[in-house]
Formats: sequence, structure tokens, C-alpha cells
Amino acid sequence: MFKIFIDGQAGTTGLQIHQRLKSRTDIELLSISDEDRKNPAAKQSLLEEADISILCLPDDAARASVKLAGSARILDASTAYRTNKDWVYGLPELETKQRERIRNAQLVSNPGCYPTGFLLAIRPLLSANLIQTDVQLSISAISGYSGGGRQLIEEYENPSTLRGKWSVRPYALNFGHKHLPEMKTYSGLSQTPLFLPSVGDYLQGMLVSIPLAQTFFKQKTTLSDLFKLLSEYYSNEDCVIVHEPNDVTNLDKGFLDPQQNNDTNRNDIYLFGHDEQILLVSQLDNLGKGASGAAVQNLNLMLDVEEMAGLSIERSI
Repeated sequence: MFKIFIDGQAGTTGLQIHQRLKSRTDIELLSISDEDRKNPAAKQSLLEEADISILCLPDDAARASVKLAGSARILDASTAYRTNKDWVYGLPELETKQRERIRNAQLVSNPGCYPTGFLLAIRPLLSANLIQTDVQLSISAISGYSGGGRQLIEEYENPSTLRGKWSVRPYALNFGHKHLPEMKTYSGLSQTPLFLPSVGDYLQGMLVSIPLAQTFFKQKTTLSDLFKLLSEYYSNEDCVIVHEPNDVTNLDKGFLDPQQNNDTNRNDIYLFGHDEQILLVSQLDNLGKGASGAAVQNLNLMLDVEEMAGLSIERSI
């Protein structure tokens, strides 16, 4: 039986990871008492005892735990190490060899939710040398308020809050979102994308949209070309579903629901528009494939067990 320690189990991501692991018969979850949570010696003991520790902490706290861990295996869900060359980026579908890198790694950094949706949609195009690497892409995205952690959840769910004013709230308006470095690094772009995120008045679920003009491509590229490329790239991937161009079967009166993949580990990729103007859209659960589900997928790889153990790609809505 594998011993797993979730450092930061009380947070949003940690709670959801715990939920996905607690009924596993192959895993023993180690826990730390409330009084010992800030006791370095007690934490170090658990980090050393665990086969793998999952860090669900703010960046500085994650760095402190890594220092305590020594040579222990770590899966970090913070942004602290996502572009660190000594860490393996935990997106198995990124490229052919990424899954094996994760399986053999001592240190794995779990991807951010927005980068997951962006990279799964755009990386195959750059890998195929279809898009100019110096193009400055735009990304428009919306996430449920759980993406802001416990404080934002409490703010939205406070009965005294005037939530009617908060239907959609853009943020990070200075183009300084913390996910941008990994978007640029793992896409292969030389220009940092223009990223326009918003928070919606719902708990969880995400859409990440990337408009592409024909001038972005190195050669004439059609919707059908992109569908063929993406379908082949993800032909053996359980978690990535690519839809036919202008597929409206999952739309509700023309609207795409950001909550449709909630509680799953799937990322649907849609292609809309026409050959001169193409829109790629990733649809995922920011707490599923965008956080806790991705962590469990990476954990399974690191443990060398069935990759989808404890996970589902079946929609409930």
C-alpha cells in the first residue's frame, strides 16, 4: 500500500484530492494534526515517510515544504516550480515523452487550470509547425469562483453579498496573471499571450478560448486541417475529446456551458468559425483536469498504477 501525504489538505485543491483518494484500497493517506501543521519537524517526518507528498499550499509555503522534504518525491500544486527546469511539468498529454517523464520523476509540478486548457488546444499546432512562434495570441477565459480559493469562495457564498452585480468579473487587467509563464514556456511561443481571464458567478467549470486568424499560420490552414491534426494528436488520450468543426450538439441554444465537465477529468476541445477566423475552445473543470483531477492523474503515473484510477471522464450533465 502506498503512503500519500497531502500537505494542505484543508484547502480547496487538497480537499478535492482527498475526496478522490480516500476510498482507494491501494493508498493510505497520512495526516498531520492541526497543532502540528506549522511544526517543521512533524511535517518533515511525514514528508519523509510518504511515498509521495502532494503540496496544496501557497507558493512560499510550498517552497518551505520542499526544503524539508530532502530527497522525497513531491507533486506540487502551487505555481512555485512550474517553469523550473529541475521539475517535470505534470501535463501527460503535452507530448509523447511527457508521461514517461512524470512516471520517473522525483519532482513534478501540477499545471495550472488556465494553462491546461490553453496548452491542450494550442500545443499540437505549434508542435506541427503550423503557427508562427512569434505571433502574439489572445486568450479569453472564464472560470468558476472556486479558482480563487477559499477566500473567494467565502466571498461569493456569503448571503449578504450582492452577487447580482457579479455575473462576470474580468480581472488581472494589467496582463500580469501568474499562469502566463507556463503558458509561454510550454506552448513554445516566443511572445507572451494576451490573457483576459474572468470569474463567473458559479462554483466551478472553465472555458478557455483562443481566436486564430488565418494570418497566424505559416500556410493555408482550414478548420478541417486543425480537426484532423488535433484528433490524431489525442487519438490515444482518454481525457481529451476533440469535436468536429462547428459541432453544436453540446450547445444549449447556441451557448457553451463552462460547467458541463464538472467533476470529471476531461478536456473537450471545440473548433468554431470558418477558414479565415477560427476559434479554439477548451472546456474543463478548473477543480478537475485543471487541479485535483490532474494531481491524481499525475500521482497515478508516479506510482506506476492505472492512470485513470479514481477518475472519470463521464459527464453528469
